[in-house]
Amino acid sequence: MLQRNELDFKGQNIYVGIDVHLKSWTVTILTETQPHKTFSQPPKPEVLFGYLEKHFPNGSYHSAYEAGFSGFWAHYRLMSLGINNIVINPADVPTTQKEQYHKNDPVDSRKIAKALRSGLLTPIHILGSETMEDRSLVRTRSTLVKDMTRFKVRIKSFLFFFGINYPEYFENTRTHWSRNFMQWLKEIKLETWSGRAALDMLIWEAENQRQLLLEIDKKIRVLCRSDRYKQNVELLQTVPGIGITNAVVFITQIENVERFRTIDDLASYVGLVPTSHSSGEKENKGEMTFRGQKILKSMLVESAWVAVRIDTALSLSYNTYIKRMQPNKAIIRIARKLLNRMYYTLKNKRPYQMGIVGQNL
Repeated sequence: MLQRNELDFKGQNIYVGIDVHLKSWTVTILTETQPHKTFSQPPKPEVLFGYLEKHFPNGSYHSAYEAGFSGFWAHYRLMSLGINNIVINPADVPTTQKEQYHKNDPVDSRKIAKALRSGLLTPIHILGSETMEDRSLVRTRSTLVKDMTRFKVRIKSFLFFFGINYPEYFENTRTHWSRNFMQWLKEIKLETWSGRAALDMLIWEAENQRQLLLEIDKKIRVLCRSDRYKQNVELLQTVPGIGITNAVVFITQIENVERFRTIDDLASYVGLVPTSHSSGEKENKGEMTFRGQKILKSMLVESAWVAVRIDTALSLSYNTYIKRMQPNKAIIRIARKLLNRMYYTLKNKRPYQMGIVGQNL
């Protein structure tokens, strides 16, 4: 009579560290007590799940990979397959000096797996798939705006290169890119047809880019009127300096303000907290931390410059700050106050009352 010894890892945890690349994944698998294997595989969660099921049937699978270019599609897929996955900030993975100087894909996957097994990894927040797609629309607009700026610079560089001066009624840069300005560009006389063709192509690029921006602005306004965003966008627009675009940028970046227990947690997430160094009884505060959401930080600083011109309380604070620091440092503090106001309005579902000097925000 033959005896069958079937593998059964029920009740046991299996830990997987994944170093994600475009064409392959480097995977390290550890059991609770010993290493199993480090290998490369196609970038497909189903392949990994099939391997785990074959070699560790009925086990409890846990995996981690670093946030990066690949986004979160792998996370969603791994979770749907029953693998408890987390995505981590690369800077948060414990690393030895030896690992820093002998860095390669197997080393990276092994240190992720070891840190996962030791419970040393803190996952980042993963936005829902719908929010991710909404955010992609908003980020696409940002990309188009940057491209539009490049097209404008190319046209102005062309004019400067050939010594073409603006007419007197276009000396003020605020008049540039109006319909009359674009018409003037089309009527500029050049010596050859080739020069005229070059300028026409640049103008064509700018006009097409403007049309794309108009189209995406319409789509963003439709998004803002949807049930998912309408109330919060309207609330945020009561905060000085926050328009419809900045409001939807903020919401699609944080998804849900309720996940931040305090305003300090949100400020830390955005990156509007100073670095600190303490030794003994001394504690020194430094510049703003390099960590955080660059998109939100930039948006808040941009909005803060608008807010100090229209909100009495923020204007008073700004004028006080610049007496003892540079304007660019003062505006960072105003951006933090602006963030406080945004947090308050969303958390309490109450519009912001502008200009209340004594308000502790």
